[in-house]
Amino acid sequence: MSVPRAKTLIEKLISNRLSAEELSELLAGTHDETVQQVYSDALEAYFNQLLAEESDKRRRLTD
Repeated sequence: MSVPRAKTLIEKLISNRLSAEELSELLAGTHDETVQQVYSDALEAYFNQLLAEESDKRRRLTD
């Protein structure tokens, strides 16, 4: 699997637009170390974004 394809699958997973076929493709990619790293990096960036957004919300509420 190519790196751009792996990123696309993670983006679709996060946005809840992943088809059953794509889910199978995503899961098959977990056996490839390069793809695992792409998945990990993309998910880490997503969760960091969520944490930053939550922090901003809390800051606005206390200001």
